[in-house]
Order: sequence, then C-alpha cells, then structure tokens
Amino acid sequence: MFVDDRGRTAQLHGIGLQRVGGRWLAWGEDKTAGDRFTAVACYSSADLAQWTFEGDALVAGDGDIGPDRIVERPKALQRPDGTWVMLLHIDTADYAFARVGYAVADRPEGPYAYVGSERPLGNISRDIGVFQEDGVGYLLSEDRDHGLHIYRLRDDYLAVESVVATLRQQANPAIGYESPTLVRHEGTYYLFGSDLTGWSMNDNMYTSAPALTGPWADWQPMAPAGTRTYESQVSVVAPVGDGYVYVGDRWTPELLAESPAVWLPLRIEDGRVRLEWRDEWRTDELGVEPLRSLSEERGDETKRPGRGDDSRAGRFVSLLPRPLNDRDAPEPGA
Repeated sequence: MFVDDRGRTAQLHGIGLQRVGGRWLAWGEDKTAGDRFTAVACYSSADLAQWTFEGDALVAGDGDIGPDRIVERPKALQRPDGTWVMLLHIDTADYAFARVGYAVADRPEGPYAYVGSERPLGNISRDIGVFQEDGVGYLLSEDRDHGLHIYRLRDDYLAVESVVATLRQQANPAIGYESPTLVRHEGTYYLFGSDLTGWSMNDNMYTSAPALTGPWADWQPMAPAGTRTYESQVSVVAPVGDGYVYVGDRWTPELLAESPAVWLPLRIEDGRVRLEWRDEWRTDELGVEPLRSLSEERGDETKRPGRGDDSRAGRFVSLLPRPLNDRDAPEPGA
C-alpha cells in the first residue's frame, strides 16, 4: 500500500489509472468505512510511487451513491469535447442491483456530478473497466448471466450503444471473467480478467485478438500458474514508458481500507504476456522520466513526505511476502 502526502493510506482500491497532461492521475475506492460508499478519492503522482491527495472526486449522496450502496471500480475517460466521465460499478449490499453508473466533471480530479445508472442493453453489470481509442470509449463489463462484454459507448460516454464482443471462459462457458482491463500493443488487443471467486485470489487470465470484435484467443494465465497472480486481483494494466504496469488488489475483507496492492512491471513480447514477481523495481526500467504532480504544477510548495528524496522516485519495494510457489512455477503459457 502507499502512504500519501498526508501520511495516510492512499485509498487506491479498485484503481483507475492514466497519464493526464504530464502527470499520473489515479482514482480509487475509499474503503475507510468498509464496503459501503463514502467517496472516490483522487491522487496525483510524478512517478507512480509517491502520491498526493487531490481530494474526493465523487462523494456519497443519495440513491445510487447513498452511504448504504456499493460503489466500485472508478474509471475515468475524457471525451473529445474535454468533459471527463467517470464510470462506476453501482450496486446494493446484496449485489442484486448490478448497474453501471456515470458521473461528469470539468476537471479530471473532479468534483464529479453523478448523472445516473443503467443496466447496459438490459444486461447485468458488475466489475467494469474502460478503454478508449480514436475518441471512441468502450466499457468492459462482467455480466454473470452472459459473460464478459465489450461495449461501445455512446458519443457522450453516458450510455452504452452496442455490444462489440462477448467473451466466456473456455473451461466454464457459462461465465466470463471479472475486473477486466484492456490494452493495445503493436496492433493486437490484450484483455485481462479475474475468475469469479469473491474476495479470494485466483490465477488471473488474459486473451488477445487482432480486433476488438475478435477472434479472441484461448485464455491463458498472466502469471505463473498456481501463484494466484501473486495473491492479487487485476484492477488495471496501464501503458508506462515502453512497457506496462500491472496493479492488482490483495483484498483484506476484514480491513478493506488497509488492503495492499501489488504493483509489478508487465511485459508483452512475441504475443505473450509476462508478469513476474519483483521484490524491488523502478519505473525508469520502463523508460519513464519522473513527471509532476498536480500540486506541483499549481505551484504548491508545501513540504510533503519524501519530496526531494530522489532515492524514492519511481521506486517500488514490496513489503508483501513473495508467494511461496512462485520460485518453481512454470512460465505463463508454458
């Protein structure tokens, strides 16, 4: 887990992450009240390792985003007209509501105004991800009844327009994968997801295709089989430098606010995904130069923990135990 500039645990659970105008922005579920909704927190970073709290991007209100609701997987996209749209998994405590919610803002850090929710084209929607290409937005959504959908969003990004593809598990065709995320690498699309095992970890999978419509290859584990993705559930795979960064949640149900995250470099080479455990690594391995936080761009000179300590810039040191079965596990896809 990360400690932010205030000395508090960064609430980056179910993270949405992207580079925005010369800095990294992240939106996460604030779990300080457990699984019920309080806020979506926003943070900025120059190096992905040190985080500045930018405020609550979306706060609890009533109805869909009331304090009795489940609000998860905040993901933000900027429309071609400059408006920011946040997509969310909206649910009731029994997970029977199962809708995707939409909120809008003028700035990426918010505040966001909640617009409403839908069951896309009438389908259940739980864990979500997003993807954007050539000004077109896409929603990735797990539908327990039909599989994992890739939807094209309407031009205003506030509703689903059509189904692009629906994927299922080859080992269990009755279901798809949850917690989806998608990248394009050298003309090929790579889709990642987690099995449906609740708070328990599993061997997360990936598939690839030459087009979003398919054909999609068979699912394969993204990390060595049996490691349960280093005891994590994928939240996002983000392009960073000449590679990617994998971010996965290691859920602690009894203390969700302190659930740690696994951040690892991810490589895609020769059509294969390679995610390997690292006790320590730096983002400059991916060809990344440190960026500037939003607060620094605004000229905030307030002293923050670690500011000016170059030894910490872009440096990830795991305080988590290495999975015991990692050392002898076969390579992904082997």
